Amino acid sequence: MKTTSTALIVGASRGLGWGLAREYLRRGWRVIGTVRDGGGDTPLHRLRAEAGGALEIEQVDITRPEAVARLATRLDGRRLDLLFVNAGVSNDPAAPAGAVSTDEFNRVMVTNALSPVRVVEALAPLVAPDGRIAVMSSELGSVALNDDGGWEVYRASKAALNTLMRSLVARRAGDTRTHYVVAPGWVRTDMGGADAPLDIETSMPGVADAIEFRRGTPGLVYVNYRNEILPW
Repeated sequence: MKTTSTALIVGASRGLGWGLAREYLRRGWRVIGTVRDGGGDTPLHRLRAEAGGALEIEQVDITRPEAVARLATRLDGRRLDLLFVNAGVSNDPAAPAGAVSTDEFNRVMVTNALSPVRVVEALAPLVAPDGRIAVMSSELGSVALNDDGGWEVYRASKAALNTLMRSLVARRAGDTRTHYVVAPGWVRTDMGGADAPLDIETSMPGVADAIEFRRGTPGLVYVNYRNEILPW
């Protein structure tokens, strides 16, 4: 009997995470999507109404380690084929790093870099030995591709996320699962803005394809929605 694959998508209330949840539902997966707040009026809640029981919703604020621990406890015993952590906030993209307050710098770094890795650490035991673990990064996180500046603190947070994921995978040399840091492209979302050249309908199927393409390959890959390997 065929077993339905299960994806846990952390940060799925709207935008890219919502789009990825929808994409995996379209592919016949069972999806657990998380929202940060307890209110029930998000695009993910509306998607659940259309999903025929294939979508579950959990609540977690990933910047609170105790909330992540509670989520891990609630999901204990579940088997995941994919853990995908989507998190992204930004400050003023034109602000140079030296002009950003310490509180604002910490907010972006904790949300975009530290918290996703904490989630991976906490929830990785639920992922099958042949499963996949991914975090949402950005091409702006590539140090090698930074030729035009801008988005300084956001860039730094995604570069930090990439580095933390490399460290995590390096100290788990025997891990048989595939790990990814994924660049979805510049997508029209609340954060991406109306001028972004991509829509969710283009980006998220590409992300899912890139993840599937490398299934069964241990280690870490930095890949974009076009299934292209990016320089660190």
